[in-house]
Amino acid sequence: MKESFWTKLLFSFFAVGVIAFLGFIGSIITALYGGLMFYTPLVAILSVVIAIYVVLLIFNVLSRRTSNIVLLSILGLSVLVTAAYEIKQAYINSIATVDDREVNLVQYEPFAENTKAVTLDKPSTYRIDNDLPKLDGATALYPLYSAFVQSAYPAASYNPYDFQTSQVICSSTPEAYKRLIEGETDIIFVAAPSLAQQKHAKRKGVELKLTPIGREAFVFFVNKRNEVTRLSTAQLKDIYAGKITNWKDVGGANNRIRAFQRPEDSGSQTMLQKFMGDTTLMTPPKEDVADIMSGIIKQTSSYRNYKNALGYSFLFYASEMNQSGEIALLAIDGVKPDKESIRSGQYPLATEFYAVTAGSDNPNIQPFLDWMQSAQGQELVEKTGYTSLK
Repeated sequence: MKESFWTKLLFSFFAVGVIAFLGFIGSIITALYGGLMFYTPLVAILSVVIAIYVVLLIFNVLSRRTSNIVLLSILGLSVLVTAAYEIKQAYINSIATVDDREVNLVQYEPFAENTKAVTLDKPSTYRIDNDLPKLDGATALYPLYSAFVQSAYPAASYNPYDFQTSQVICSSTPEAYKRLIEGETDIIFVAAPSLAQQKHAKRKGVELKLTPIGREAFVFFVNKRNEVTRLSTAQLKDIYAGKITNWKDVGGANNRIRAFQRPEDSGSQTMLQKFMGDTTLMTPPKEDVADIMSGIIKQTSSYRNYKNALGYSFLFYASEMNQSGEIALLAIDGVKPDKESIRSGQYPLATEFYAVTAGSDNPNIQPFLDWMQSAQGQELVEKTGYTSLK
């Protein structure tokens, strides 16, 4: 009897060890393939449940009929939980987004075949043959500075994603400011810096020079099925301060407002903070994101076009680069955002965007900036889809 018990115990230790090892391997594989949020915990839980089940079988605690029922229950519950998760994810993924990670910048790459980067009507009056300034910037402005490159730089390959060798890349606003301040690039094309970016430059002893090269509208948008078509600046401030939380309070349906925000130090988030002024901005919606090094981390949720969603961006990006027939731009203080209202000054949230430098000794920078503000540079601003300075 004792031998039988110790034999079963030995088998149990061996079985649990094998199951634990397989569960560990399964957890690593699911984590590496993006399953850290769901499949990795599922594998861990199943490993524990199966280990208990096997031990009970070894010690004959369960009858054959009961063991079959337990096994089928484990399998059935696993399938149901997995199916529910996948259905939920499929629903979320089916909802339209406005996210710069979804834009393929290669389609705007200068000199590439069938590029969307615009060209001048006449040959450029300014060319750079050597000492090419290194360029970086916001996703929304890449089509514009790609057009500048196509007009002024030698024909070559300028892959926006090749951060190692390309002279012209696009790392997004937060990274572009970091790279400029650290001396890794010469000119960046962005909105005005955030307070944090200004402080970073000051700590590094770097003076940021902002050269305006065009104008753009800061826009708010909703699901096209939302009956609200306009908001006042006061209403927007109250929404993003958390004072107005339901669409019925601004003429819409009785549904809570899901007011999305953008990551800190992005151009649009900096613009929202400037728009809010002294009004305290509410905490943005967060989502859990799996990171293989850091585990589960929380980050600002990307805009998803729920029926009750409210988001913001810049006009060109929302209407051209990330086109979605599922969103509708809001009129602000009764004025719709378009080139005419930006140019006339009627649209209340129009702003300049900039070519920003930080004291590089490249001799071609200032002539290049002057050309951007010239008639030809402003022609490219207009042709790309932005509003020129004049």
